[in-house]
Amino acid sequence: MPPIDELLKAGDYSAAISELRNGRLTPLPNSEQYAAQYDPKLHDINDPRKRPDKLVVIDKDSEEYGEVKNINVNAELTTEQGFRIEPVARIALALQKLIVKRAVAFTFGNPVAYDADPQNDEEKAVLAALKRVLHDVKEKTLNRRVARSLYSTTEVAEYWYPVEGDEEHDLYGFTTKMKFRVALFSPAFGDRLYPYFDDTRDLIAFSREFTKKTDDLTTRSFFETYTKDAHYLWAAEGTTIGAAKNWELVEGYPKKLTLGKIPVVYGNQPAVEWEDVESLIDRLEKLLSNFADTNDYHASPKIFVEGKILGFARKGEAGAIIEGEEGAKATYLSWAQAPESVKLEIETLLRLIYAITQTPDISFESVKGIGAVSGIALQLLFMDAHLKVQDKMEVFDDYLTRRANILLAYLGAANVKSKAAARRLIVTPRITPYIIEDEQAKINTLQSANGGKPVASQKATVRRLGWAEDPDAELAEIHADEDRENAHYEGEPTY
Repeated sequence: MPPIDELLKAGDYSAAISELRNGRLTPLPNSEQYAAQYDPKLHDINDPRKRPDKLVVIDKDSEEYGEVKNINVNAELTTEQGFRIEPVARIALALQKLIVKRAVAFTFGNPVAYDADPQNDEEKAVLAALKRVLHDVKEKTLNRRVARSLYSTTEVAEYWYPVEGDEEHDLYGFTTKMKFRVALFSPAFGDRLYPYFDDTRDLIAFSREFTKKTDDLTTRSFFETYTKDAHYLWAAEGTTIGAAKNWELVEGYPKKLTLGKIPVVYGNQPAVEWEDVESLIDRLEKLLSNFADTNDYHASPKIFVEGKILGFARKGEAGAIIEGEEGAKATYLSWAQAPESVKLEIETLLRLIYAITQTPDISFESVKGIGAVSGIALQLLFMDAHLKVQDKMEVFDDYLTRRANILLAYLGAANVKSKAAARRLIVTPRITPYIIEDEQAKINTLQSANGGKPVASQKATVRRLGWAEDPDAELAEIHADEDRENAHYEGEPTY
């Protein structure tokens, strides 16, 4: 097969799209399956085909018999019997969502730091512009959305592009009409992502297939491709992703790109976060649902009667007497089977789910007996989650570095004076796993290292606390109170 660039230049778009689809190093994620696992409403436990309701026989003498439609389809049974559908318990657990939420929180609970060593004012200005771009696109929220897509669908991509406004601004430290924006691509949004790598696993093209309604309200399929030189967009009839044919180039495309690199960041991981515990979650849901059914049948006391009962107590009647013929007996049926084995299995399954996915169990029930814990204890409590974040850095180190490099290239292109500085500047993203800070332990450690002396001024601590709207005025008031307390009144003994 000719290189993709040759196919695109030759205008053989059908062959080019086919080649771009085949350029993935890994199979497309099973988006429908992952979405069903992620949404508790779509779990197998809620599927009546996999967990059918119960068919209950109703005797013809029952008051309910005449009200229930006879649905007997068994030739061996007669119409003397009626049937009703008894719904079974269906307990679906959102553990997949919980696992993803915890992983996202520990990965990006703290803002990403961008370490750099600018050597001059120009490089400092470029670094400041980079941080301003990230601030404007709400980078913290963007990072969490990226992680959520990666963890729940196995892949994600973001596309950076400039937008020219009507007015000039100097938000980036230089005068321009350009602002930089970002769009997120994800299987969770209905996108199919096609990264195209060469033999050395360098990304040489990135494509996205999706559907949308056009201006005439017709839903069409689209296939777009980004290379370092151009942006292509094709359209075809049909709404089924992956099956559309007869692609036509959309008017106005291809659009020339002058950035010198593909303006797309792509990240993936082998499996969703809950992949290894999906069977355990399924088992836990069945176990809890069956246990709930058992409780429904046996939780309330039942009376077993031998002989004929002449009179029975009314509901709520105090001091009630049950009257029966001579020899009649009435005894309570008790549930002799203790649910200890069920409880043990439930606890074991939950423990394994948390352990295998490296998800800390920080529920109220789990931590209520811990009490006040030290900083070391907190680190131990969250160690597994932090080790998991360390593993995720294999993806995010490259991902965030590529993002920074794309933005540096855009900033250098937008301001010719800083182009060389943007090219020289090396920016290294740094992820800090989330942890609850033990402020007192940190202060004690710093004071001990400082020979027992204070490590911050009173003004700094007032400002850090954040209670006062005006820290300077608040500090002045504190000093005034101290002066009044230390002042001596006329005639007051001083000994």
